[in-house]
Amino acid sequence: MICYEPMTAADLDAVAEIEQRVYPFPWSRGNFADSLAAGHDAWLVQEHGRMTAYAVTMRVLDEVHLLNLTVPPELQRCGRGTALLAHLLQLARNATVRRMLLEVRPGNVSGQALYRGHGFVEIGRRRDYYPAPGGREDAIVMACEL
Repeated sequence: MICYEPMTAADLDAVAEIEQRVYPFPWSRGNFADSLAAGHDAWLVQEHGRMTAYAVTMRVLDEVHLLNLTVPPELQRCGRGTALLAHLLQLARNATVRRMLLEVRPGNVSGQALYRGHGFVEIGRRRDYYPAPGGREDAIVMACEL
């Protein structure tokens, strides 16, 4: 059974552990704690008592910014990211949000495909947005009109 639950401070150790396994430049536990303290929406996907994905979004007026969407490496490419993104888009639509925005690394081809499959299109670039080996990396900015 799949459940979508709000992320709480009690979840942060497990979330940070997954984050460390997925990304070369992960969010810290403190980044997640700061997001919760700032009132950002943060969601966990639980399947049979196991966390299988999580996401953090930030609403600004009539837009939602997807800050983080992560699936543990061993569970990727099994539809969990797709299901979580669909859930987040539905929540945004229910809240009468106009569009969802996100940034994605140019090298994250599977992430870009996931987002395009849900109606996201590239609307710009953020120069030197991400830390990268030996320097910084641009971000592709994508948006989905709701």
